Amino acid sequence: MMSFIMLILFSPLMIFITKKSILIQFLYIIMYIYMLLYKSPSMFFSSISYFYGIDYFSYGFIMLLFLVSSYMIISMINFYKNFYYFILLNLSMTLFLIIIFSTMNYMYMYMSFEFILIPLIILILGWGYQPERLMAGMYLFFYTVVVSLPLLMLIMYMYMNCGSMFFNFMVFGSDNFLLHFILILVFMVKMPMYLTHYWLPKAHVQAPVSGSMILAALMLKIGGYGLIRIMFMYEYMYINYSYVWFSFGIMGSLFISMVCLVQGDMKCLVAYSSIAHMGMVICGLMTMNFWGVLGSYFLMIAHGFCSSGLFYICNLFYERTMSRSFFINKGLINYIPTCCMFFFMLCAFNMSCPPSLNFISELMILPSLMNFWFTSIYFFVGISFFSACFSYYLYSSTQHGLFHNLYSFSMINLLEFLCLFMHLMPLFFMPLFISSLI
Repeated sequence: MMSFIMLILFSPLMIFITKKSILIQFLYIIMYIYMLLYKSPSMFFSSISYFYGIDYFSYGFIMLLFLVSSYMIISMINFYKNFYYFILLNLSMTLFLIIIFSTMNYMYMYMSFEFILIPLIILILGWGYQPERLMAGMYLFFYTVVVSLPLLMLIMYMYMNCGSMFFNFMVFGSDNFLLHFILILVFMVKMPMYLTHYWLPKAHVQAPVSGSMILAALMLKIGGYGLIRIMFMYEYMYINYSYVWFSFGIMGSLFISMVCLVQGDMKCLVAYSSIAHMGMVICGLMTMNFWGVLGSYFLMIAHGFCSSGLFYICNLFYERTMSRSFFINKGLINYIPTCCMFFFMLCAFNMSCPPSLNFISELMILPSLMNFWFTSIYFFVGISFFSACFSYYLYSSTQHGLFHNLYSFSMINLLEFLCLFMHLMPLFFMPLFISSLI
């Protein structure tokens, strides 16, 4: 894994010498193909070098990272102003995310967890749309920092007791709820969990399309990845207190699904739908069941592609109509008919229709929820129903109706079609390979 980190560290020099931003696109694809062909993960850490390694969980997130980072470059290809600085931010975020997903040291993970805020806030402040992006950056910064500082002190405390900061050696026998609360809360804010989610709609709406894509596809997955890592380290804390987070997750998903139905902004609705899906991930992880953890893992991967694609296609509509409002974007099936099918499929996958990876993952989570608490099936039915409602609302409100210009033509170029197509293909084909992974 150290070879990937060194390759990304020296990539900015190549870009500023050659002045060819497309080389970074090739770099991500080459790293993706190399990981696919030559890096085979195992149940435990493999490909170990300099405290870095991969296993099944980190492998999927790193592959998702390479694809979404290449999608980000496609999404910002029309922003000619300061494009090379955007490439530098993209590389820095990719570097920190690789360290988070591949390190075996808790302190390395924590430091990268904090450092990634810097390029993300610069991206929001520098390439955002409205002046409210200043407040969105402050929300994102303070939500993360306030819950991260107690975790730093807890890491030092655990190091004094365990004598190591490696995941395999940090075995802590305490059953104190305060320690468990501090340990879990930072990842719950990053996911985010209901009641700690207020920063997410602010950051998503004010961020540029590339910022929304990496927020939805990868920043939220840091929380789920951290919960998986902590679960294997302190399972007794999870066994005793998982019902607390399970309750917040399942109730929050139901409430946020209803909140989605009253949104008037396309990006706001997609952002709130991310909170609902992350609530299902929390519930699946808290069951500590094989199918629950595996379903949550696949749901995070599926949500990374689906939500990123929805943000991208909503930005395509915004660039054409100069508005994200449902009340202005009407009849787009007549205005941009070529996008209608892509938008329909993304909305259908967002409500977990077969044969998508979202459907397979929620099918895995359902029996684990029933095994943990049988009454949760009623909440699951409610969440699924309202998810279908707001996904249908998102599609029908924008595609149907009478557009005010009353003419029809296509303005989507080939590169934008390619990005939409590459968001959808993994959701189709990954379920075919799940049997070999299980």
